[in-house]
Amino acid sequence: MTAAEPTRRMPRAQRREQILNAATRAFARAGYSGTGLDDVAAEAAISHVILYRHFDSKAGLYRAVLDRACERLAAATGGDDFDDDAIPGLLRAAAADPDGFRLLFCHAAREPEFRDLIDTITAASTEIAEKNLASRIPQGPWLDWASRLIPTLTIEAVIAWLEAGQPDPEQAADRIGQIVHGAIDAAQPAPAKPADRRAERAP
Repeated sequence: MTAAEPTRRMPRAQRREQILNAATRAFARAGYSGTGLDDVAAEAAISHVILYRHFDSKAGLYRAVLDRACERLAAATGGDDFDDDAIPGLLRAAAADPDGFRLLFCHAAREPEFRDLIDTITAASTEIAEKNLASRIPQGPWLDWASRLIPTLTIEAVIAWLEAGQPDPEQAADRIGQIVHGAIDAAQPAPAKPADRRAERAP
């Protein structure tokens, strides 16, 4: 069916979900600037009239797509703890909605109008990471470093996993966990160096 053909009536919530699914695909394919509402209507196989009943601007539609991706991510990853379920939950969210995941973490960061959303996510992720790492890394600049680095590493690892075709989904969480543990180990205090032997021989 094309946008010009008659479109059957659908419950409002269901129609909105259909539009968001189509918009996610369209925006992920061509980016925000390269996608118009005409493209979304065609992707959803609906008329412009129906589209405008739900979203009166491209910016409002894009924001709704990003908000939905955030909600799905929060539902999949749980609360404020980086426990054993955090990385598997992140992978499940990415696998269930790869286009939404990419829009959120790859595209929105490059769109000034929507940068506030990813900045909010980054700030919250850093705060949660610091809270969870404080028992494993001493207070100081290296805790701050790890708290900023680990959320970024994890997201980039998941995106790379998506781009690689989602290999070995049962092992992916463990592999990404190895990266996280490597960053935690790297943030630990450096071992004390042996005393200079010349200083030991000094009178």
